Amino acid sequence: MYGNKPIKSFRDLDVYQRSYKAMILVMTEIIPKLPYSERFDLKDQTSRSSKAVPRLIAEGFAKRHQRAGFQKYLVDAMGECNETIVSLETSKDIYGKYVRVELVERLVNEYDIVGKQLFRLSNGWQTFKRRDQLPHPISKPTSSPNT
Repeated sequence: MYGNKPIKSFRDLDVYQRSYKAMILVMTEIIPKLPYSERFDLKDQTSRSSKAVPRLIAEGFAKRHQRAGFQKYLVDAMGECNETIVSLETSKDIYGKYVRVELVERLVNEYDIVGKQLFRLSNGWQTFKRRDQLPHPISKPTSSPNT
């Protein structure tokens, strides 16, 4: 259960929904405003890292039953999240006259929240998987008719 709703799909994860919505804003409101000279550097890298976050969450969720599958994807998503933050801050600091600074700051905050959610999900998943692998408490043995 996640809150009051069961998690049936990666789409049910708040962290996926947040990262997807943030990625859409980056792709439609930030990247198109950057200068043409940045098409092979800042535009390309920001595009790749922002799109990678929800993709990694989705791919990892599909591998959640593997021993370290989901965990690896969550860690990679955290890295892409941090990379997106750096790219957004670079966009604001160098090209503040082209991009909406308040939107960039809001997106940086959103990716910061996503990163924290990924960290908590990663830790929680690790604990859950360990707890799931522990032997069940020993129940009182039943006496056999021969004893």
